[in-house]
Amino acid sequence: MSRVQFSIWVMLALIVLIVPMANSEEENVRRSLVRFMQNLSGGKIQNDPKWGWNETSDPCSAAWSGVSCDSKSQAVKKIVLEDFNFTGNFDASSVCSAQSLTVLSLNRNGISGSIPEEIRNCRRLTHLFLNGNKLSGDIPESLSQLGNLKRLQISNNSLSGQIIGLSRISGLISFLAENNRLSGEIPEFHFSNLQEFNVANNYFSGPIPDVKSKFISDSFSGNPGLCGNPLPNSCPPAAPPQTGTKSKHSSKNRFLIYSGYIILVLAVLSLIVLKLISKKKSEKEKTESKETSTETSSGESKTTRNRSEYSITSAESGMPSSSLVVLTSPLVKELKFEDLLRAPAELLGKGKHGSLYKVLLNDGVILTVKRIRDWGISKEVFDNRMQRIHQVKHPKLLSPVAFYCSKQEKLLVYEFHQNGSLFKLLHGSQYGKVFDWGSRLTVATIIAETLAFVHQEFREDRIAHGNLKSTNILFNLNMEPCISEYGLMEIENQDQLAPSKTDSYKHNARTKDRLHAAFEADVYGFGVILLELLTGKVVQNNGFDLAKWVHSVVSEEWTVEVFDKALMSEGASEERMVNLLQVALKCISPSPTERPTTAQIVVMINSIKEDEERSIISEP
Repeated sequence: MSRVQFSIWVMLALIVLIVPMANSEEENVRRSLVRFMQNLSGGKIQNDPKWGWNETSDPCSAAWSGVSCDSKSQAVKKIVLEDFNFTGNFDASSVCSAQSLTVLSLNRNGISGSIPEEIRNCRRLTHLFLNGNKLSGDIPESLSQLGNLKRLQISNNSLSGQIIGLSRISGLISFLAENNRLSGEIPEFHFSNLQEFNVANNYFSGPIPDVKSKFISDSFSGNPGLCGNPLPNSCPPAAPPQTGTKSKHSSKNRFLIYSGYIILVLAVLSLIVLKLISKKKSEKEKTESKETSTETSSGESKTTRNRSEYSITSAESGMPSSSLVVLTSPLVKELKFEDLLRAPAELLGKGKHGSLYKVLLNDGVILTVKRIRDWGISKEVFDNRMQRIHQVKHPKLLSPVAFYCSKQEKLLVYEFHQNGSLFKLLHGSQYGKVFDWGSRLTVATIIAETLAFVHQEFREDRIAHGNLKSTNILFNLNMEPCISEYGLMEIENQDQLAPSKTDSYKHNARTKDRLHAAFEADVYGFGVILLELLTGKVVQNNGFDLAKWVHSVVSEEWTVEVFDKALMSEGASEERMVNLLQVALKCISPSPTERPTTAQIVVMINSIKEDEERSIISEP
């Protein structure tokens, strides 16, 4: 036999051997996945042939339900089986036979049992979602061996025990485990990388590690044993280390000595306190006597004099308490006008429509008060507008809880939002939060949807926002953006809008023009907010005009240069950022008539958001 013939014979033999092996491997994976489904569904797999999941069909070419494959290798890459009411067990050893599996989502089923140790075999897994099931038992330490894991979500189960090893996964960006029975201390995760973290409503104890100021108390609430930032309860001081063993006798003697010292110190302090109280009482009686005589001679109000020098001063401090209109809010149901004037107040800033104060009431409630002077709007129109804004209920619209109106000034009372504004989050170092692309896109979506809703509600009332900007976007306790100070735009001669019969047509045309201009101005303001989100730059700063700068860069075809470097470094999608930039440019069009409506904006941004969500679940 020649060498050529021998080589051909060897090649044919190898082909004969390799092909059956490959087919055998594919059959093993298919059988394992079918077994996984049978265990998952409790043996009640659907009979619909379109469902797939049988050994006679291929998961990729036959498009099994919930299965996605790599377009090139035709290997199973994602299994997403959510909301199917499966009541079986999680057979990790079977599903991990698909070596290319990167995404496994079994959210909101009724799966019981534990998370198996065999989950370690899913080496390429990046997303594991098991929220809303009936899983119990400990979290397997083998999970920590999944070095590619980015998102682990196990919320709303009955998992118990400690979190062991998960903090070793340096690439983890999402860990949600709220509403379980987990215990022990929270380990030192790589919090600088984490974007989502929640362990609320468990049985964790001990001090909270340094979370880099990225997560608020809601991420840790419902764990009575936890202490330290960001929770309000501080941790007790650590017990001093024991230096050696002492006899019971010496310990008893030391206790008696210390007790004697303590009793002596308390006695001395009691004498000092009694003396101070007596002195204070005497001074108070003298002061009250002096004030009584002064009040008699001058007729000045005692309430005005006792007001803190840091309170909201008012030219009309003598107005009766009934002049403050309290809207339906349990927070301030007993609030009086005098309460606002007496309460300590901190000036937060001054803007287009007046001054803003942070006010602390006697019962510990913190409010924000907007004080507006010389606003050319009648009391009737102002009252009607505030009542109307309060009637429109939307969770992301901050309506006033009370208001006060006079000729000289007006006060608008809001709930205080401690998480600050979008402006501070973008341009300041507020709490050191990382503001990534996904979060910015979510903020843009929520603002657009809220603005579209309120525009629809208030169009007939001719109430636009009038001053929409990043400082008027505040974050609630869940770090969700809310629109504040809605309706503070002054429409000229609002109280004189009833035209005469002879001038009805012209008047209605002018009013309609002003109305459209007001809502179009809101669209422009929203477009500028989008530019801030995309560029990370301040709108106006030392002669710098953000809108003009973006137009100039885009016109020179250097579009990528406008984006925030923080977004570029994190690997945010350039395509989707460009798409959002196009929305922003439409909103700030010089021609108001060419700007989209808020409803059209919502459609455009939701399309970008959906693309982003699809890319997240499909990322390797």
